Amino acid sequence: MKILLIGCGKMGGAMLRQWVRRDEHEFTVADPAATDLPEGVHHVTKTTDLPSGAFDVVVIAIKPQMIKDLLPAYTHALKPGGCFVSIAAGYSLDSLAEITGEAAIIRIMPNLAAMVGLGVSGLYANASCSAEQVEQVSAFIAETGRCVALANEDEIDRLTAVSGSGPGYVFEMMRSYVAAAMGLGFDEDTARALVFDTITGTVETARQSGASLEDLRNSVTSKNGTTQAGLDELRRDGQLHALFENTVQAAYRRAAELK
Repeated sequence: MKILLIGCGKMGGAMLRQWVRRDEHEFTVADPAATDLPEGVHHVTKTTDLPSGAFDVVVIAIKPQMIKDLLPAYTHALKPGGCFVSIAAGYSLDSLAEITGEAAIIRIMPNLAAMVGLGVSGLYANASCSAEQVEQVSAFIAETGRCVALANEDEIDRLTAVSGSGPGYVFEMMRSYVAAAMGLGFDEDTARALVFDTITGTVETARQSGASLEDLRNSVTSKNGTTQAGLDELRRDGQLHALFENTVQAAYRRAAELK
């Protein structure tokens, strides 16, 4: 496929670096500020440098507040029967269609782990998309990690609250965990290594095990032992469960407001 990437910021650039590793598609980046692009990627700085009807897919990777002003100048680059793919958070299909007309449009909600090929992305397509386009774009997005097909646009908001914003929650938990380890006397490098490797190993254990998370937790919790003492504090008065519930609900409400 010939793919045009409009904007190459943190998320667009992260996904591009995974896509080019497969060497299956031809990429052009339209971004006057883009630097240090992967080898083999074409770069244009002006919309007038883009030929009409040249691209199978146009990926919209600019900030949502810029779309209304910038996207109209790029719509000519999509070939007839092509597909727009938006990774702009909070910009609805209806709002995109006001600019693109009756084109095929797919909304994607990725997350930061796409930069290491372990991302989670939600995908929802409008009625103008063919099954073949959905299949092609799903495979394309899956090159950056897991791609989850969604049943409606509201599910994008819900996925945003869980996995789209999720790295921010996890980074904050890790920051607090590292600080706690340093409070026990470990230097920062050692504390980071202990926390990072504990989390990585625990996630992989859960991924490979057929057991429930509750059973796995219980398997490392001896009665009146150290893990029990820590868990009693972590779970005191149901605070942890309530904190996560409130966190994802707040993010979901904000995602819905932004549409």
